Amino acid sequence: MTTIALLMAAAFLAGALNAMAGGGSFLTLPALIHAGVPPVAANATGTVALLPGYVSGAYGFRRDLTPVASVGLPWLAAVSLAGGLVGALLLLVTPDDVFRAIVPWLLLAATALFAFGGKLSDAMRRRGAGGKGQMLAALFVVSVYGGYFNGGLGILLLAHLALFGMTSLNAMNGLKTALSAVLTTIAVAAYAVGGAVHWKEAAIMTVAAIAGGYAGARLARRIPPTALRIGIVALGLIMAAAFFAG
Repeated sequence: MTTIALLMAAAFLAGALNAMAGGGSFLTLPALIHAGVPPVAANATGTVALLPGYVSGAYGFRRDLTPVASVGLPWLAAVSLAGGLVGALLLLVTPDDVFRAIVPWLLLAATALFAFGGKLSDAMRRRGAGGKGQMLAALFVVSVYGGYFNGGLGILLLAHLALFGMTSLNAMNGLKTALSAVLTTIAVAAYAVGGAVHWKEAAIMTVAAIAGGYAGARLARRIPPTALRIGIVALGLIMAAAFFAG
């Protein structure tokens, strides 16, 4: 019962964090590993639990979806699918001990992306960007990262969209959420076929994550954005430090 309570609490808070700003993976991955799930399976299972939030968010933004660099949604979705699948397959062939060794570095990278994502987007926007080929190649790389490790994916996608000319925040958030849903769906399918998902834990956490997402959406308007971001960055650093120490 203690383990179930831990997983439900982590998933609830992760769903709330994702609804407010992101960073839910900082909680789901450590909680699952602490519960005895092997690292690779923990990453896959946590991603499964958070997938409904991406899907529902994408539906909510459906009227804001627009092309990027004159590339339509079918091409964007196809590239995201391909990248997400490659990332998921890379995860499945990564030994648990190797993945455990790189987890703290991945958490640090995701924390840095979250902390400096706005500045990164601004710097990319000032530099300008290339054509359709470069845009699709960059999207593929970001999608591979998302299929392998979901933390910080939203920040990377927002930076990518800003780099290639998008300026409307609603359109950027809509496309970011939709592409996250697309690549995470194919990644989850690969995890399932590869036998990496612990379905009992995933089911428990999915219900809690949905409830947390609803609560987080309502709470987001009451917490100052700066305070929220500082808290999430602190959480990411604490989790990374715990993995380095352990």
